Amino acid sequence: MTTAISDPVTDEQLQARFGAIFARIAEGAVAREQERALAHDAISWLREARFGALRVPKAQGGLGASLPQLFRLLIDLGEADSNLPQILRAHFGFVEGRLSSLDPASQAYWLAKVADGQLWGAAMAERTDTTRNSVTLDAQEPGNPDTAWSLNGEKFYCSGTLYADWIAAVALDGEDFVSVSVPTNAQGVSVEDDWDGFGQRLTGSGTTRFASVQVPTQHIVRRFKKDELRAESYLSAFYQLFHLATLAGIANAVLRDATAFVKGRTRTFGVPGQSSPKDDPLVQRVIGRLSSLAYAARAQVLAVAQVLQEVHEAEQGGYVAEQHYTEAEIRAYQAQQIVLEQVLEATTLLFEVGGASATRESQRFDRHWRNARTLASHNPAIHRERALGNYYLNDITPNAAWRSLQAADAEKQAASVRDEASAV
Repeated sequence: MTTAISDPVTDEQLQARFGAIFARIAEGAVAREQERALAHDAISWLREARFGALRVPKAQGGLGASLPQLFRLLIDLGEADSNLPQILRAHFGFVEGRLSSLDPASQAYWLAKVADGQLWGAAMAERTDTTRNSVTLDAQEPGNPDTAWSLNGEKFYCSGTLYADWIAAVALDGEDFVSVSVPTNAQGVSVEDDWDGFGQRLTGSGTTRFASVQVPTQHIVRRFKKDELRAESYLSAFYQLFHLATLAGIANAVLRDATAFVKGRTRTFGVPGQSSPKDDPLVQRVIGRLSSLAYAARAQVLAVAQVLQEVHEAEQGGYVAEQHYTEAEIRAYQAQQIVLEQVLEATTLLFEVGGASATRESQRFDRHWRNARTLASHNPAIHRERALGNYYLNDITPNAAWRSLQAADAEKQAASVRDEASAV
């Protein structure tokens, strides 16, 4: 029986397609960590299986997976190697942005490339003394709609760019923000593997430089004013949930490694002679706790993924409202507060099942804590917790709070300009 193009892909089909690849990735995870070997092979296996086309609709050449299906797979991929979901985070964000835009021309142009197996990395954040954007996009022929553009500047935290075909970057054109898509092999692009964090070492989250990179108008993906920088969208929650899915994968990996470690041991601390740790009630209690932490983290991620799916469907159906976006952000922030604590607890509790022997370099159990701690630091939970309190106490949404801060910053800049002018 031939499956119709509109039939939704099933979880069983996705597992059959990617399960063996995830297992293969897991087999090399410790060796990659020990050698700091970039995960080019693992990315190529995923590319060949068209993992990057998961969210592209079947009618446009993709696999047509839902958001809950995507995040279930990301949890499994994070269990295999937590570097991999973060490497692909910018790619899936780019794809989701195209789906969310409801722009048929943009979708047709870019999603065809995604369906063909091409991957995106990020060049959004900068290491400067402010959060403002210093990368510029300048028209070579101002006023000419067909002009070429020149991209200049430097970005950091460019996760995935070392592995990608394209770079999704944000720049300034005068007072406007522009999102552009640039080939990684374009003249003037340089990508450095200089990420020096103690965790997530293989994500390629280092420096990307643009030196007079030529950008055709067709590769300007979006243009928006400063006051539109945080337009209502579920993408903020989507990006946050990516980290939480990776963390849930780490919790699964901790349970996997702790269980295998205990089953292979024949000595329990404080017990004379040979013994079986797997029969020790205290060790059983630790494993039970780890299983609960992993289950809870996964359940929360999938619950938020379902909320995102509902927002996505509301967008596609033309009935989306501000409350949809607020709900997505609030649920993602709430999950963050709990998932971070649960997974960090699990990555520490792991060492209670094996004593000093669990710290051997050959096992690299420490990578779970280092990777979880690094991921947990990407979006500081204290700010999200405060945003939640502000919402429940004062009915101020995270988006409204951000816009208020943005307006205050703009006024501060304007006041500074006025002061300088009056001093002349």
